[in-house]
Formats: sequence, structure tokens, C-alpha cells
Amino acid sequence: MADFNTIPEYVLRNETSMATLPAMREKTLGIWQTHTWRAYADEVRAFANGLAALGFKADDKLSVIGNNRPALYWAQVAAMSLGGQSVPVYQDAIASELAFVLNHCGAKVMVAEDQEQVDKILSIRDQLPALEWLIYNDPRGLTDYEEDILKSFADVQALGRDFATKNAGYFEQRIGEVDSKGIALIAYTSGTTGNPKGVMLSHENMLETARIFLANEDVRQSDDFFAYLPMAWVGDGLYGLVVSLMTGCACNCPEEPETMLRDLRELGPTGIVAPPRVWEGMLSSIQLKSDDATPVKRAVCRYFTRVAQDVENAKFEGKPLSMGLRLMHQLGELMFYGPIRDQLGLRRARWCYTGGAPLGPDTFRFFRGLGINLKQIYGSTELTGLASLQPDNEANPDTVGPPCDGIEVKVDTDRSEVLVRSKGVFCGYFKDDEKTREAIDAEGWFHTGDAGLIDEKGHLVIIDRAKDVGKLTDGTPFAPQFIELKLKFSPYINEAVAFGDSKPFISAMVAIDFETVGKWAEKQAMPYTNYMDLSQKPEVRELIADEIRRINLGLPEVSRIKRFLLLAKDLDADDNEITRTRKLRRGFIAEKYAPVINAFYGGEKDVELKMGVTFEDGSQSFVESRMLIEEAA
Repeated sequence: MADFNTIPEYVLRNETSMATLPAMREKTLGIWQTHTWRAYADEVRAFANGLAALGFKADDKLSVIGNNRPALYWAQVAAMSLGGQSVPVYQDAIASELAFVLNHCGAKVMVAEDQEQVDKILSIRDQLPALEWLIYNDPRGLTDYEEDILKSFADVQALGRDFATKNAGYFEQRIGEVDSKGIALIAYTSGTTGNPKGVMLSHENMLETARIFLANEDVRQSDDFFAYLPMAWVGDGLYGLVVSLMTGCACNCPEEPETMLRDLRELGPTGIVAPPRVWEGMLSSIQLKSDDATPVKRAVCRYFTRVAQDVENAKFEGKPLSMGLRLMHQLGELMFYGPIRDQLGLRRARWCYTGGAPLGPDTFRFFRGLGINLKQIYGSTELTGLASLQPDNEANPDTVGPPCDGIEVKVDTDRSEVLVRSKGVFCGYFKDDEKTREAIDAEGWFHTGDAGLIDEKGHLVIIDRAKDVGKLTDGTPFAPQFIELKLKFSPYINEAVAFGDSKPFISAMVAIDFETVGKWAEKQAMPYTNYMDLSQKPEVRELIADEIRRINLGLPEVSRIKRFLLLAKDLDADDNEITRTRKLRRGFIAEKYAPVINAFYGGEKDVELKMGVTFEDGSQSFVESRMLIEEAA
């Protein structure tokens, strides 16, 4: 098939060459609804013409907010078709975060999924002087709203169809005028160190990166991609939007975030990209079900898990499998691995990726051992989501694979910082030339801020964020992510923050997995009321202490955790402790939890902390809690 220079050109191609094939599916009221490529093009054309009738012009900004919905994808492509720019934002962002992003980009049109998102935007309307239209997709609950900027998605499309009768060929003409180097999408960074930055990605950035991905992965027209990650994440734009358009594979949207795992099992996709927290959640679910099983089933689970690990380790080391190990693995396929893949919805999956943050090696090997083709991918928003990925036969938990052909990667010898140069490197930060010059040097290398190295096989190894790598007082290297990944392999631990730079030993704050620990407590007939009550129970502290002691056994003496504390609340993006993509905001955490850090290294046995809890409208309440510090070694 011919290559095109802009994203909307693929809409016109697919309308004719794949007219009756599935383009998107959406789970609605328990039923999967299918939209063909002809219907996809009709929806985009009607909405684009409706936007034109409302005065939307080239370089105008259209933002979308909500869960993954076909209409929100169509709205983005419609804006691009008119030479405009899409600005997706996180659906769970609080009002103050949205006000910053929407005001910064100057969004002229906002497309919201439902009443909840409409109310959120209306609450900050006075802070958005550029906003002219607020368009909603789901009309439930909105019939009595009288705000002058409100319109339904269907009404805009009706306006567009009327516009098209008077302006025949307008949609196709505008697509032909779109510049390949023009900005298609502005993706805001997660903001780990401050306000998020608007990353400007051109049509060329996104299409060239998608072509590089497709040259390294076998994506077929008949594939089903599971689209459930936030639309504001660059990976959703790359894989859910552009790769789908380029290959013709179907993009499938679950009913709700809460039904994601159930919908995944129903669909059985052939491709999925998931952050570590999803794989960790799946593993925790399997571990819990194993613990609840009969002794015989539990023994079978543990035995075949060991077999899978032995097979995966032998493959990794390049050793041949013994006849006995091969036979046991085949038996495990019938009794354990196949049924587990079915239960997860991954029996059909040919390619599965983890990215966005490191995945613990134990978790990685577990899924590989189940026969799931899980591979690591590395990129960033500024790289349109891709720099390197692992080939099928070279998956390794310690690397993120070799740089893809067409993408140059090198490591700065002075700072060990990973630098990348490709056609996928972004065009700059919106309204921030100074930050752009800091990020992209005169030779076009993007400075990722990640510390890494290239191993003897040419694979890229990411150690940690360069600014986070430090040393203990005795000179022992300290990479907090390494410790945190070890901790999060435990099904009882949801988040962890390790401390140790310029300190005599390593300590950690731990946030329990409320669901998993809650089920454990119920089995112990232990009553509890809420997260704070459960996390501070002596029995739970001992449970986590046992987990940390077990984890410490697999660590060198100098890298073992000596002291830890169970947080009385989980880390929350609303409280600025983590980003919307669940990356730790270490600077903010170090400041907010300074009393805890001082207690760790001051030899104290407890610490009193006043913690703020932020609500969706930005208001706060405060909870005081005294937390005990435990010895882990």
C-alpha cells in the first residue's frame, strides 16, 4: 500500500480500500459495537465539516477528555483534517491541572465524553478565554443545560452534513492542504518536576515513527488492538490512532476502565501495550487465585511456574532444553499456561509490550514463561513514544532492546545520559523555546534525561533517571528504581519509594495494595474500615516486613532495605505525589515527606505526619496520622 504524508490521508484511503472491514469497536451496554472504515470516514467527515461551520481553522486547537471512545478519536482526526491540532488531556485530571493545560494551549474546542467531564470544564470556564465550544458525546444528564458554548457531538455532525451540501469536496480539499511538517498533536508531559510541557508532534513525526514500529513488528490488517490507556498518553496516539490507520487493524475500546480486564478477556486481542502496573496487577491476581486454591492446585501452579522460569532462563542463556524440561513444559501448556492465557484474554496475542516505566525482571520472566510474547519498548513523549524495542527472540528483562533501524542512540560518556536522534524527535515544546534548546542540541540529539548504557549485544540498558542515580555514603551506587521494582513484585505492595542517596543505608516508604491486602485481612478474619486503618494494623506491618525480608535475601548486603514505613494513604496523582502515568514525583515527595526521611535516618521509631487529600474540584482536606517505622534487616 502507498505511503501518505499526513494522518487524515489514510482515512480517505481506508474508506475506499477497506470500506467494509472493522475499524473500531466499542463496548456499550455490554455489547460490542463495530464501526467499519467507511463509517469511520463518514463520522470524521461530518464532524470536520461541522467544526468548519463553527469557525475552526488551521492551527486551532481541539482538546478531548474522557475514556477511550470512538467519537474522541474521530474528533482528533477531524481537527487534523482541517490543519488543526489535537490536544488530548487526562480524563482523571483535576480542574486545576486542566485549567493549566487548556489555557496554555489555547484550546478553541473541547470535546468531552459525558456529563462528568462537561461539569469539570464548566467549573473552570472563566479560566479559559480561548474556549468557544464545549461538545459532548454522551447526552445523558445534559438535556437541561443552557450554557451557550454547549453542543452535542450529533448536532455538530448534523451541522457538518448540512455544511457539506453547500460546500462539496471541502473536507477532501482541506486534507490536501495539510502540511506533513505541520503539528498534528500536542501531548503534554507528565510533569514529574513541575508544570507539564506541551510536546509538539508533526504528522511526519507520528507517521515516520509508526513506520519504524511496523518495520520491527508484525502488525496485520486483521489484528485487534486493545485501546484502553489514557488518550493523553503519546502511545495511545501512536498505536491506537496512527498504527491503526496505517495498517487497517481494528482499535477496540472497553466499556469502562473498571471493566478493562473483563473486556480484555472477551475480546482476546492480538496486540496490547500496557504499563508495568497492568502486568503487575495481572500477576497479583494470579498469585491471589493460587493462594486461594486447594493445596493440590496450588502445588501444580507453583511447579509449572518453576518449569516456565527454568525454560525462560535456559532460552535467555542460550542453553538447550533437556528432554524432561521440554516434556514438562508441554504438559504445563495443557494444564496451566494455556488456561491462564485464556483467563487473561491473551491466548490470541502475538505481540505484547510493556513500557512507560521499568518492569521488574521477575514479573517479566513470569509472563514470558506463560508463553506470552511480552517485550519491552522504550521511548518518551518527545520521541513520539519509540526509540528501541525487543525482537521476539531477544526479549530480556535487563534491556529495552536494540535501537530501531532509523533511530540513532548514543550514550553521553560524561553523564551516561541516553541521547536519541530520529525523524520522531518532536518539533519543540509549545511556547517554550528555552526548554526546547535545552532538550535538543545543535546536532539534533534529544537529551532524554535517562541514565543508561549499550551492552555488548548492542541493546540499550536504562538504569534510572540520570538525576535520581546516586550513591550511599560508602560509595555504593544507588538506583532507587531497582529497589522499588523489587518491592512491587510483591502482590501486597502497590507503590514504593526508596531513599539512600548520600545516606548510610537504604530505607523505603511503602503503599499497600488495598485490594490484595484487604482480601488477605478478610481471610484472617481481621476487621478494618478504610485504607488508613488497614495499613497501620500490626498484622499488616508484619506481613509487609516478611515480604521485605524475603526480597532482601535476593539483594546484595549493601543494597538491602534496613528500615521501612507503611503509608497511611496511597500515593495519588491528585496530591501531586505521582504523575497521571504513575511516575514518582521524587522532588515533591522528598519535600512533602521530609519528616519521614529525617525519622528514617535519625533513628526514630515513629513519625507524625499531616497529609493533604485533594478532591476533584481542587479543594483539600488534611488527615493527621502517626506511623511506626519498622526494621527490615
